[in-house]
Amino acid sequence: MDQSSTTPLQRIDPEQWVDQYGDYLYRYAYSRLRDSNSAEEVVQETFLAGIRFREQYSGQGSERGWLLGILKRKIVDFVRLRSKHARAASYEDENDPSAQLFDEKGNWRQNAIPSFNAAEQRVLAGELWEVVQGCMEHLPSGQADVFVLSVMEEMDSNDICRELEITSANLWTRLHRARLGLAKCVGARWFTDGERPNHAH
Repeated sequence: MDQSSTTPLQRIDPEQWVDQYGDYLYRYAYSRLRDSNSAEEVVQETFLAGIRFREQYSGQGSERGWLLGILKRKIVDFVRLRSKHARAASYEDENDPSAQLFDEKGNWRQNAIPSFNAAEQRVLAGELWEVVQGCMEHLPSGQADVFVLSVMEEMDSNDICRELEITSANLWTRLHRARLGLAKCVGARWFTDGERPNHAH
């Protein structure tokens, strides 16, 4: 059949999804949820939802992009449910090293990585991201979840509060603690005297 004469629905082939998109969607989900079982669960739910609602695929974007959109919604749903069963841990700290990695609005600082040439910058950015991923696994889930939705998924604060059924003050507290925990962990693993990455470990 001529591809140009088929409808978007006819072009969808769910039997190929696992082979074509499974690894990509799993990596995305794992980077957000930090747990292999949870990542597998939301990817499976994404495929099931894709099959159930495949008539909604307009064909305007890529099939992978359409499935990714479903996956993002499943991740938010998963985080919302998980947050109901998790309580953010509290701890005191007299210093706030998070300023080294985040600006006053809570976004990543452009100069969080020292200045190197373009090729080195890409390598270091990838290595820093791996360190951040590892550090996120040590955050309480309540803190890590709001960090994922706010910083990684770039959700609006009001939307996060509604999804997780928390107050704006609670959201701010969790984000602050998440940034503080990440900054301390990343600083211990990454920076040496605030200058160059530490690759000794």
